[in-house]
Amino acid sequence: MIRKFLFFTSLLVSTVVQANFEGLSWHGYVSQGLTQSKDSLFITDNDDITGELTEVGLNGYYQVVENISIAGQVNYLDGGNRFEQGTRLDYLFIDWKLPNIGSGWQAQVHLGRFKNRHWLYSVTRDVPQTRHTAVLPQSVYFDGFRDVALGSNGVQTSFSRYGKDNIWELNWSYGRSSINNSQRDFLLGEEAKGKIKQDFVHQASVFWQPSTMEMKIGASWLSSDFTYKAAKVDNRLSGKANIQRFMLSAQYFSENWEVSSEILREIQDSAGLFAPDYTEKRTGEGGFIQFRYLFNSQLSALVGYDTYTNDVSDPNGERLEMFTGGLIPAYFAYQDTVTVGFSYDIAPNWRLQGEHHWAEGATRVVSLLDRNVASHTDEKWKMWSLQLMYWF
Repeated sequence: MIRKFLFFTSLLVSTVVQANFEGLSWHGYVSQGLTQSKDSLFITDNDDITGELTEVGLNGYYQVVENISIAGQVNYLDGGNRFEQGTRLDYLFIDWKLPNIGSGWQAQVHLGRFKNRHWLYSVTRDVPQTRHTAVLPQSVYFDGFRDVALGSNGVQTSFSRYGKDNIWELNWSYGRSSINNSQRDFLLGEEAKGKIKQDFVHQASVFWQPSTMEMKIGASWLSSDFTYKAAKVDNRLSGKANIQRFMLSAQYFSENWEVSSEILREIQDSAGLFAPDYTEKRTGEGGFIQFRYLFNSQLSALVGYDTYTNDVSDPNGERLEMFTGGLIPAYFAYQDTVTVGFSYDIAPNWRLQGEHHWAEGATRVVSLLDRNVASHTDEKWKMWSLQLMYWF
């Protein structure tokens, strides 16, 4: 608690003493809210209303020479049970802008810990004032694996072309992320005591926009390998897993409204872990659509629908419940969520944002390998938050 207070205070002080030296600039944000998950342990325990909705960040940018700069951000997050509480190095990379490579194309290379720029909200997912809701659609941005999906350590390239009638953007990245124990538990359950590592994550994406920039459509691909090394005393065996993700993204902007949507298919292929000759291949599908209306320059409202099926061959979970002898209820095979929210800019750089989610199903709430999975969530549950944010 003391560490949290000191970190929070130091960043508040920096809001007063902003620096903008030659070649160096920094910015930040402070956000605090109230939140609750009811009939579920997704955010809070015992249906409690808590202040476990804290986000504090400080980022900096330094221009080394004309085409080379360094960018980084450190933040503190408390999202209740959604992910691990604490301070993170969000990103720290060298940004190299290549000279014009011909035919109107421009290129950019990031070396270090970079942000995932392959999905609609992945780059700005950690900055509260750039999100429409505190809890993003869990089909694509599920919080149990947040830190691994947010960025990687390695190399990322981006190629863009601004033509007369359209804009093209091609992205490619290769790297890996460290996996902490909470993320290990989400993948393999709390009985796993060994070490899991991401061997690599390979991603590519393409986006197209008309020159008017009123819409944006894109497609992305991800492939990642994971290796688990069992502990001496462990309820899991050493093994491997591969995850493939294919996704389509689209946004449309009008003067007073916007629509955003992403759909995905995930293929998980694993071997070992539970028995020397154990193998499993599972395909999950899902996606979301969000409609946002701007009443004026200060006030907006949002309505969204999010859905995910853990295994398309067992969409209602009947086989899951039968195979586990009833230990895992059928509703852990899927999750459907309806969301409403609002955003109000009460002053320059100040925003009040609220949301309410109604969910049915719980496949994104907890690892299905957790032996206490049935106690985590009822079939129908709710969550809400109210968040005040300031940025500088």
